[in-house]
Amino acid sequence: MTHIKASITGIQGYVPDYILTNAELETMVATNDEWIVSRTGIKERHILKGEGLGSSHMGAEAVKGLLAKTNTSPAEIDLLICATTTPDFIFPCTANLICDMVGIRNVGSFDIQAACSGFVYALTLGSQFIETGKYKKIVIVGTDKMSAIVDYTDRKTCVLFGDGAGAVLLEPNTEGNGIIDSIIRSDGAGQPYLHQKGGGSRYPPTHETIDMGWHHVYQDGSQVFKFAVTNMADISAEIMEKNSLKGDDIAWLVPHQANKRIIEATANRMGVGMNKVMMNIQNYGNTTSATIPLCLWDYESQLKKGDNLVLAAFGGGFTWGSIYLKWAY
Repeated sequence: MTHIKASITGIQGYVPDYILTNAELETMVATNDEWIVSRTGIKERHILKGEGLGSSHMGAEAVKGLLAKTNTSPAEIDLLICATTTPDFIFPCTANLICDMVGIRNVGSFDIQAACSGFVYALTLGSQFIETGKYKKIVIVGTDKMSAIVDYTDRKTCVLFGDGAGAVLLEPNTEGNGIIDSIIRSDGAGQPYLHQKGGGSRYPPTHETIDMGWHHVYQDGSQVFKFAVTNMADISAEIMEKNSLKGDDIAWLVPHQANKRIIEATANRMGVGMNKVMMNIQNYGNTTSATIPLCLWDYESQLKKGDNLVLAAFGGGFTWGSIYLKWAY
């Protein structure tokens, strides 16, 4: 019996038109272009403007483009999983909204919230439905409107984040290409260092929670950097060792785009040169669940069938994960 693997057969991204440059940020907070670029690698980020537009808007645009690009009818989709940290509403889930907006009906759809590791988590989960033969066509979308929860008076965090979405189509593959292995991990002890304190059931919105800034991203940068460098690098090295891969075997490292220095440390730990690392943080900043699919979208023309890719991410929680896959087209 031929073993079925879940392969990515299409990729599409979406970023809003408005570009927030470092020069504009200099007029908002006490920062400058040299400081931002030297510490993060970010030059600009895209911001979603418009009343009533949330993460679902960007996710739906990415999915519409994906369906058109792969010549796939909405009626063919069996399941849609959305990775997001900035859902439109507490409920219904953003996946439900995206399905409605693109005409996908009567299928399962749900959100995954694993912060910046969300896309890796969602791709890992979606692959199981393909491998078991349960479903034939699954859409995985990562979308985040981080501008909705960023405090633009906090110079430590406002320079980091942008808005965007990316979506992939997962289908069965019997040629040996697709998702070969995955590892996902978490440690809830990381909560104090990276979180949004207000808005949930523990601290529902009040005048006090708003005044205290609890509805914005909080990050202890030094602690997060330390954990991210260690865990993202270690888990990438672990998945390579588990699958007997050396640096020379890897065509591309596809890392979460949080900080250029974290990306460089991960590549170094894996023995992969920076010429084999997908990096677009300079154009988008940290789009949370969207960073990895946006990288695949930007680099799609450079990918070859059978290429070995390692995806790696680290996010608030803490969560982290890695996927080893062979590109299918």
